[in-house]
Amino acid sequence: MRNKSSKNRAFTLIELMVVILIIGILAALIVPKLIGQTDKAKIAKATADVKTLSDALEHFRIDTGRYPTDAEQFGPLLEAPSDVTGWNGPYTSTPPADPWGDPYTYHFIDDKTTPEVSSDGPDRSPGTADDITNQGTQAPSQ
Repeated sequence: MRNKSSKNRAFTLIELMVVILIIGILAALIVPKLIGQTDKAKIAKATADVKTLSDALEHFRIDTGRYPTDAEQFGPLLEAPSDVTGWNGPYTSTPPADPWGDPYTYHFIDDKTTPEVSSDGPDRSPGTADDITNQGTQAPSQ
């Protein structure tokens, strides 16, 4: 025989639906705030990475007397080029990629004296307002 009190311990369909509704409301309030924080965190990481790569390029220049060429990109920061002396790297530990999975880019913005390191940012399109560079957090639109 079943004990009559065991029937009272089960949840009713209405109680389960109320709990699911409450969880859904809480998720609708919390998830958008977390998604916004994720984007901010990626931008902060990209900004820090750009600074780190800029510092690595400067250390490379101090040791070897030149910056890597546009064609070399960040390769000389990882392995010594055959045509340089004084290389004291590696200057970074991994091949760089931004938080959106795209490679950071490197080029000179004037006569081989000012290297620019940049990420295409969240929209993954070069030359837009959300680009992140070592010449300022946002690159101007081109």
